[in-house]
Amino acid sequence: MSKLKISLSFLFSLILTINTTFAQTTNPDFMQSIGKIYVVVAVIITIFIGIIIYLFSLERKIKNLENQLGE
Repeated sequence: MSKLKISLSFLFSLILTINTTFAQTTNPDFMQSIGKIYVVVAVIITIFIGIIIYLFSLERKIKNLENQLGE
């Protein structure tokens, strides 16, 4: 039982140490500081608008097919 406790405490402390190390080395504002965040936002918005346009055109095609079947 004591070996299990020692192993778990060692594993827990190792995880905390790794987490702290990564938190100190990464800069959360890195993308914003080099101006690339705007590129990322523009790409995401472009993809989102493309999906919306595709869904509207697909809805229009489905509505036309339903009207043809109804006649």
